[in-house]
This record gives sequence, structure tokens and C-alpha cells, in this order.
Amino acid sequence: MHAMSIQFGVLNLNGNPVEPNRLAEARADIARYAHDRITVYVDGNVGVVYSEFRTKDANGELPPHLCATGTLCIWDGRLDNVAELARTVEEGLDSESPEAAIVSACYKRYGPDSFSNLIGDWALALWDPRNRALVLAKDFLGTRHLYYRVEGHQITWSTILDPLVLGAKGALTLNGEYIAGCLSHLPAVHLTPYAELHSVPPACYVLLKNDRKDIREYWRFDSSKTVRYRTDCEYEEHFCHSFGESVRRRLRSPAPVLAELSGGMDSSSIVCMADRLIGRREAAHPTRLDTISYYSNSEPDWEEQPFFRKVEEHRGRTGLHIHLGPGGFFDFDVSGRALEFVPEAARLSDAHLRIAHCVQSGGYRVMLSGLGGDEVTGGVPTPIPELTDLLAALRVLPLAHQLKQWALRQRRPWFHLLAETCRAFLPVALVDVPAYAKPALWIRPGFARRHRTALRGYPNRLRLFGPLPSFQQRVSTLEALRRRLAWSALSPDFPCEIRYPYLDRHLLEFLFAVPPDQLVRPGQRRSLMRRALNGIVPPEILNRKRKAFVSRAPRFAIKDCWGQLTSRDFLCSSLEIVDSATLLDALKRAKDGEDLPLPPLVRTLSLECWLRRLANRKVLAEPLKPDHPQLLFSAGSTP
Repeated sequence: MHAMSIQFGVLNLNGNPVEPNRLAEARADIARYAHDRITVYVDGNVGVVYSEFRTKDANGELPPHLCATGTLCIWDGRLDNVAELARTVEEGLDSESPEAAIVSACYKRYGPDSFSNLIGDWALALWDPRNRALVLAKDFLGTRHLYYRVEGHQITWSTILDPLVLGAKGALTLNGEYIAGCLSHLPAVHLTPYAELHSVPPACYVLLKNDRKDIREYWRFDSSKTVRYRTDCEYEEHFCHSFGESVRRRLRSPAPVLAELSGGMDSSSIVCMADRLIGRREAAHPTRLDTISYYSNSEPDWEEQPFFRKVEEHRGRTGLHIHLGPGGFFDFDVSGRALEFVPEAARLSDAHLRIAHCVQSGGYRVMLSGLGGDEVTGGVPTPIPELTDLLAALRVLPLAHQLKQWALRQRRPWFHLLAETCRAFLPVALVDVPAYAKPALWIRPGFARRHRTALRGYPNRLRLFGPLPSFQQRVSTLEALRRRLAWSALSPDFPCEIRYPYLDRHLLEFLFAVPPDQLVRPGQRRSLMRRALNGIVPPEILNRKRKAFVSRAPRFAIKDCWGQLTSRDFLCSSLEIVDSATLLDALKRAKDGEDLPLPPLVRTLSLECWLRRLANRKVLAEPLKPDHPQLLFSAGSTP
């Protein structure tokens, strides 16, 4: 749930002029997401509708940008190395030049190879009339959405699905693999809910030329890059510098910046580092940083107030406080407000809307999020990355020593740890699927067989040869974070761009290159981060235990919406995705407070709510036929 610039484009490869009605319809679809003015650009067979979401000083920039060569650049993002790139292209550009102009100049000089040098969060579309080529690209992480469709001689693309779905000339079909991802560990980054529509993958560009489509990777982490220092202090200094740079880059905004403050290590560290930069006048602007915290009195195991108030006391400022109801961020009210075309938006709760109201009333345009901090800084206290490296290198004595240390700490037999380490290298087919990766009991066996890989979360075994096993595991962790970002939905009610300091490319390159025992040590999860931020973040935060998982809110939400959820047959069952009797039994058990895994149940209900809202808006094709479970949309049907 966030905002960004919105673009829609249409290109007729056969040279036919763009139909004005198509752009007018797209403009109407985009209007509710647009927080700044909308620009329409037409040049023969190419047309663009664009609404820039301003989070920085404009410098006279009004995308799309047209180069002297005729190349059209539609840019959405934040470029962190503007001055460096401007010096490289040497075309009279400088750090005050429009970012779209700098990006266009880089592309003119280096072609798609220039994308690897664009540091920041971004998505772009480039139309090169000389080569009759359309290029769609996203940053290495995928913080922006960019969807496209190739239909005959016409290409359409957009940062939201609305104009692509509503403007579809024929039927759209449900993407079974995407739905399987919704029910498990989130869909792959190149998928959308619809088989005919695609998403540009992170760190890739899509080249559309002469009726051909090529998807090419332009950048990946360098597995040969390592960082080795003699002392812990040097690692700590490097982390502190890289993390500080990441936060500083994301403070760029002419308006006040809002930061989530949960009281955990991730958000607290961002806030404290930002205060340090602002106090030293090292931020890009004389930024004012405010905080927003969420709490619930209905969760006895989730008492965050003492911790986020400790950070507020440390910085000498009280932030915004949002009291969540018993259901927290969960809402399965089918009649409630939501976006139609992405399942994630089916849970737009009252809590989300209250946060959006705070954002709007405060005039914030940027929000800092701690997403990814736990995953990339060693938040999971596991020795497996370190042990797999030692095993792959056949370092027997250090392996034996670490097995002993971790076995004592975790109170487990050392040979159990060794077996777990060896199992990481076995083919997926030979390894028993862990409980968390198994499909929920209510998922039909046929659907589970067809989409086994997606339902298991796209597992990969470690390779003995090549990159270090710990490096391979870090890349897999990043892939999961990419799926989470691709899953997020834009909301017209939330005019704020979310930025992620822990997912900065330079910071991740450093964290991917350090030895595993810098991040996690026996009894010291997030060891490097704790040591580096000592004196910057209050000790009560650095030394607190991991936050408890909130488990009561989904039960309250299920009780609150019980009548709606059970008043009709499940559409997921009509599409032969779930068994309705088994799902209903699980819902009853959850409502009655029985102990069962809630995340799969929440995902299934989110999918069901999404399908019902499509049906209520007459977007879902009727009747639903089990023998044709893929058909979803009729041509011309609109909500």
C-alpha cells in the first residue's frame, strides 16, 4: 500500500496512430491514483499518459522526457548517483538536471548496459524510434511495478493493472501459478494474476522489437566480491557508513518525512540514524522526520509501546500513534473498500485507512520502512550459512568447532546440526518438505500437483561448487523479498512513497560479502548490526528479544466477518483450488481459538475476498465452470 508515479503507454508496431479513446480511457483509470497533474503525450503510433508523484524538488522536470534523438523516456524513481552519472555522460548535465534527461543521456551513450549504473529505486520505459524498440526496465530490487501486454501489433504497459485489464479487447485468464503463490510464499516476480499480462522482473529489462520479446538480466550480485577485515571494529565502521548512506539517500524530500517506528531493531535503527544525519546536517535536505507507531491492546504478547516510546524519549519527540482494533490490519469484509485487480488489495482495513488519513493530513510524501532488516542482517539465529561454507570448503576442524559451539547454544546434538547442513545440498526431490512449505490441507490435490514449485516457495538446493553457499542463501532470501515487494499493491488512498533503507544496493553488496559469522554468532543474532549501532540506538532496543508474532488479530477478523465468509459457496472451491468443507472446518477451528497455522488461512481468505469482489463488480465471468477454471474476464466488462 503506497504511491508512486503512474504511467500508461501504448505502442502500435504497425505504425497506426494511437486511438484517442484508448488514452482517454486510460486517463480515467489512472485519475483516482493521480496525486499530481496528469500529462498526455502523443506522437503518431506511440501515446503516453503520465502522472508524476513528486517526492523531490522538480528542477523544472515534467516527464516524459524527449531527447534530441527522438528517444522518449518515461521515468519513475529516485536516482541516488545523479552527479556521478552527469559527469560520465558529459552533455552539459549536472546534479540539478532532470533525472529523466540524465537517464536518457546514459542510454544514448551506453544502451541497456547503462541500467546497471542507475542506483536507486526506479522503473522506466524507453521508446527508441530509430531502432523501433521499446525497452521496459526496473531497478535491481523491483520497488516499482511495471506491467505490460503484447497483443498482435500493439504493446501496452502500465504501472497499475487497471487500464490493462479494463482495456483488454478479449478475455483474460487466471494465472494458476500466480494464485498458487498467493496461497503460499507469494508469486514469482514476473507474474501477474492474469496469464496475458506480465511484470518486468527486477534487475532485468524487456526488449520489444520487431514482434519479438527478449527478457535480459542487466545486473546481479558479484559472488566473487568479498570483504575481509582484520578486526570487528573495521566491519562495524563499514556497516555504520553504508547504513548511514542508505538512510541519507532516502531522506530526500522537500516535505517532512515519516518513518514507521514499531519499537523493533529495524525501524528504531532507521529513525536513530536519520536523527543523527539530520543533526549533523548530512541529510540531502533540512528534513523534518516524524514517526508513526501502531499498537493494539488486544494482543497481550505484542506490547510495543514501551519500546517505541523509549525511542521517542531518546530523540526527544513524540510521534503519531495508531491504535489498531482487535482485527489489526486484517479485514475480510467483502463489501469493504478495495482495489479490484490485485489480491493483496483485498485486505484494505480500517487501520490502513487511518494511517492514510495521517499521511494525507500531515502532508507526507515519503515513508521509511524497516522491511528486510531482519532478513539481511542476520535476524534468524541459524548457523547453517556458516556451516555450509565450512563444509563446502572441507574445513574440518573449524566445522567441528562451530558445530560444538552451536550445539551447546541451541541445546541440540551436534550430529543433528551436521545432518541439517548436509541436507541443504541435497536435491529438492530427495528432501522432505518442511511443514511450513507444505500446501494447506484445504488445497485440492490436483491444483497442488500442477503448481508444486510455487506452493513450496520456489525452493533451491545449495550447490557445492561455485559461489559460497552462504552467498547462495542470501540471494534466495533477497528473491523472497522481491516477491514481497511485487505483491504489494498501490492504493489511491495512500499518497506516500515507501522507501526501504535496508534494501539499498550498496548496503546489500557489503552484507552479502562479509563472513557469515559477522552477522550471526552463537547467542548473538544480528551481531554486526548490534555492535555497529551501539551508542546510536538505545540499548533497550538493541538488546531486546525478537518480537512476538501477532496471532489473535486474524481470529478476530474471521469472527467479525463470519457471516459474509460463510453465507455463500467459496469461489476458490468453484475454481477447483480448495476443498470447501476442509476450508470451512479450518475457519471454524480458527474462530473457536484452536491452535492451527494462520498464515495459509489468511492468504486463502484474501484470495477468496478478491474473487468475490471481482464477482460483485461484474468483472468475474459468469458462470464459473469447474471444467474451465481459468476463464475470468469477459471483454468489455467493467466494475
